[in-house]
Amino acid sequence: MKILIIEDEAKTAAYLVSGLNEAGYTADWAANCIDGLHLAREENYDLILLDVMLPEMNGWTVMERLRAHSQTPVLFLSARGTLEDRLRGLGLGADEYLVKPFSFAELLARIRIILRRGQPQAEAEEVLTMADLLVDVAKFRCEREGKRITLTNKEFKLLVCFLQHPGQVLSRTFLASRVWDMNFDSDTNVVDVAVRRLRQKVDDPFPVRLIHTVHGVGYRCEPES
Repeated sequence: MKILIIEDEAKTAAYLVSGLNEAGYTADWAANCIDGLHLAREENYDLILLDVMLPEMNGWTVMERLRAHSQTPVLFLSARGTLEDRLRGLGLGADEYLVKPFSFAELLARIRIILRRGQPQAEAEEVLTMADLLVDVAKFRCEREGKRITLTNKEFKLLVCFLQHPGQVLSRTFLASRVWDMNFDSDTNVVDVAVRRLRQKVDDPFPVRLIHTVHGVGYRCEPES
């Protein structure tokens, strides 16, 4: 497994590289965002560890640029630990957000969870369909009208959750717990932002809408009647 570390503090980066190598991973380090984005485009990584406070551009901007061309899982590492910061990172498409200082044991546990998420579960239903939408869980593949749709990890997981509960009204709290493995306050909009981005990909380009808002409650997924 190859991991890219985008971190400007040399001491922290050396600590991460050494620990990851000892744990059996191959770790590359980029000391700035330009080099980090270049490596992310040129190499095939299984995970990216991304600092928020970087020179030249912050981690939020790096995350946006990464998602423009890559769906590689991202784990934010940051001293900025407010709920607003964590929700912002997750809302941009990150898979996890770990606040500094952290124990290396916890970091390894988070890494294993993220990498395990990308592996299909034996008991999971492999192919989910609705109308002209097809989702192959094992292959991490989504198609509509035979056209391939590229989704982030969170978008894919959110869509699978919808398809596993066809016609049911799913609350934002339920979706947050299933997709992000966290309990979000009811006044946050992370779920709404994720649903909006998912709609832009699986609904907006097609005549029949599948994802519907149930005002004051949550969302329902079924072909538009």
